[in-house]
Order: sequence, then structure tokens, then C-alpha cells
Amino acid sequence: MPETNQLQAGDQVSRSILIVDDEAIIRDLCRKALKGYTVLQAGNGEEALEIFAKGGIDVVLTDVMMPRMTGIELLKRLKEMDPTLVVIVMTGFAEKEIILNALKADADDFISKPLNLLQLKTAVDKALDKKALKEEVANLRNLDRLKSNFLSLISHKFRTPITSISLFLQNLSGGVYDPDNPESRRNLGLVHEEACYLERLVADLLAFTRVMDTGGLRLEPVLLGDLVMEALQTSREVPRRPGVETRFDLEPLPELLFDREKIAFAIKQVIDNAYKFSRETGKVAISLTRNGDLCRITVEDGGEGIAREELPKVFEKFYQVDTAKTGQIRGFGLGLYYARQFVRLHGGTISMESEPGRGTRVTITLPAQSPQQP
Repeated sequence: MPETNQLQAGDQVSRSILIVDDEAIIRDLCRKALKGYTVLQAGNGEEALEIFAKGGIDVVLTDVMMPRMTGIELLKRLKEMDPTLVVIVMTGFAEKEIILNALKADADDFISKPLNLLQLKTAVDKALDKKALKEEVANLRNLDRLKSNFLSLISHKFRTPITSISLFLQNLSGGVYDPDNPESRRNLGLVHEEACYLERLVADLLAFTRVMDTGGLRLEPVLLGDLVMEALQTSREVPRRPGVETRFDLEPLPELLFDREKIAFAIKQVIDNAYKFSRETGKVAISLTRNGDLCRITVEDGGEGIAREELPKVFEKFYQVDTAKTGQIRGFGLGLYYARQFVRLHGGTISMESEPGRGTRVTITLPAQSPQQP
């Protein structure tokens, strides 16, 4: 068995604190008191919003009285962007109205000026604990919502094929079937297709069940080229498009550290979609390259393509592209969502370019960490 390395989400990651104050001396004082954290600084509210929009901020410390945008206004804007964010308000004013306004805007804690450095460090430590609890509650709510939506989706997806099979069996038990009648044979073929579809749905459910635990990565040496070939060999979509040619441009890469199951899942979803949305004839081009510390897997098809306004939605939960505009889309709409989750867990990215009538290109970019690296 290959040696594995269990990497939990959040390991070796420094927490980031954003300090917002129009006085540079106050920002510097906070920075010195918060050793061990990644400290970012902003001199006003607009600058703070720009920094926060880039992501990765765990706690915000903001002054109240600042030019152009007050700390209370900034607090409201930040909470709109991320309700689980923890914001500590620094103020030299003990006015009841200011404190009430901050509380109404969902401030998480207060620190009085002049600053007590020990109090500052303690407040930030407490704020991070509070943020962890907020995120846990939010995750539980999201899981509950996901479970409800997923069960509703499953019942909807299973209802149509089960109804078709049931009606056919009722007719069969009532003697309404003639093996010499072309219509009867056609209906039997349709029922067989529905039964095969149910089998695929069950297989997809089992696959999602295996990979839904996104808490950590089990890193092991992996050959990306092998994962590409395995995805093609095990795909249910490739045999359904015998007229589609596969073209390869796979650079031979050494073994690199990845979570085999999660990256294999992501690659398979992208390849399956390329064939699923291809025309009866055409080609799918798959390339694998390495450029310095990055590996890039590109899968390009010549299929129907996706409208520009649809592209931002394709990685959302349960979203499915209906290129034929039939309203009857098969599958659960979770493949690309989890593919993006798993690629991001590795510190990589997945992007899609498409044009209606001209096909789609999906690119997975992953950091190339060799087994010899620390």
C-alpha cells in the first residue's frame, strides 16, 4: 500500500487579522501585539473592503471614528458580505448610542482606547473561537438544507423512471403486450433504458457518498496521466459516443502528491461531461502539462456549448445545464460542485470557457508537489 499523509483542512495555516484604523501608530501597535497571526492593515473603510474581498480574513479590528466611512458602516458592509465574520470594534468613546449602534450591526466585541495589549490579544483569541463556533453552526444549517434539497431531488429523479416501469408492468400483467408488435418492443426498450438509468442513479449516489467527506486530504504519490486514462476506461459516457474521437497530449509527469480518490473524481466528472455534451460525432481533446510548480489538465469538446450567463452557475450545487431545453435533465447536478471543492482543497483552481455551438474547455490547475518535498 502507498504511504499516505493525512492533512486536515486548516493545518499549518496562519489566521489573518485585518486592522482598520486611520492612525498608522495604532495599526502598528496592534500588529506588534498580535505576533503569530498574519496581520493586514487598512487606513480606511474602502481600503478594508478591497482587502476583505480578496478573501482569507478571519477577524477584523476596526476603529469607529474614521474619515469617509465610519467603523459602524464598515461593520454593516462586512456582515453583509460574510455573516460568520467576527468584527471587534475599537473605540475611545463610551457613548451608549455608539455601542448600541455597533450591537445592532452585530459587533462581536469591543476594545476601549487607549489599547491594553494583553486585552487586545485575549479579545482576538476569543474572537477566533467565536468564529469557529459560528462556522460550525453555519455548516450544520447548510448540511440540513443540503439534506432536505438532496432528498427532494432524489425523489424527483427516481419518480419518472419508476412510474414508467410501473405502468409498463401493469400493462404486461393485464395482457397488453404483443412481442410481434413494433410498438410493444419499442416500449420494452424504453423500460430497459429507464431501468439502466435507475442503476446509474444508484451508482452515482454511492460515488457521492464515498467522496462527500471534504474534511481532509489523504495525500499519496499519484500519476496524473494514469488518472486520466482510468477516467476514460471507467466512464459510462465514452461508450455512448462511439463517433467521438479522443485526442491526447499527455506530458509524462513523475509521481506527485494528491488525494487519489478526490482528484480522480474531479477528472472523471470533467471528462464525463465532455462526452455527455458532445454531438454524435466530433472530438474530445485531453492535455496534461506541467509548468514549473503547476500542473494543468485541459479537457475540450466540440459539443453544444454553454451560454455565457450560465457559466457562473455550473459549479453550484444541483445546477444542471439543459442545452436541449427539454426540462428533463438526468443526474443530480453535484459532479462539478464536488470537483471544484476537491480541486480547491489541493490549492488548485478549475475554470470553464464555453461558447454556444462551439464547445467547452475546462481547465484544472493543481500545485505540483513531489513526494520528496517536505
